[in-house]
Amino acid sequence: MATSNITYVGDLRTVCIHLQSGTQILTDAPTDNHGKGEAFSPTDLVATALGSCMVSIMGIKSKDLDVDLKDSTVSITKIMQAEPRKIAKIEVILNMSIETSEKNKTILERAAMTCPVLLSLHPDIEKDVVFNWK
Repeated sequence: MATSNITYVGDLRTVCIHLQSGTQILTDAPTDNHGKGEAFSPTDLVATALGSCMVSIMGIKSKDLDVDLKDSTVSITKIMQAEPRKIAKIEVILNMSIETSEKNKTILERAAMTCPVLLSLHPDIEKDVVFNWK
């Protein structure tokens, strides 16, 4: 079964529909690549998916540890390479909203580093991950 349907609507923009939920995401080419930059670019979504995946995997593991990661945030910086045009580096800063033991921090950080998006990214993409604990 398909995961999503994507329609190219012109002007370097797509409408992506998640088939299970009906949720829509717009994409737009970035201003440095002929677009308007009015929505996430496809490479923005890749980088954003990494942060979302990492904190989600931590959230799954946090249930086993009986800690709540609510209000934790993730900051993503995507750095592009010019030739060939591709993602060169993704900087991930996880700002954790909780105080917890060093053991729990280690368990949660290790869980984050096993997220499927991180493991799926090409090894040439540099990943700079920082965990900031309260």
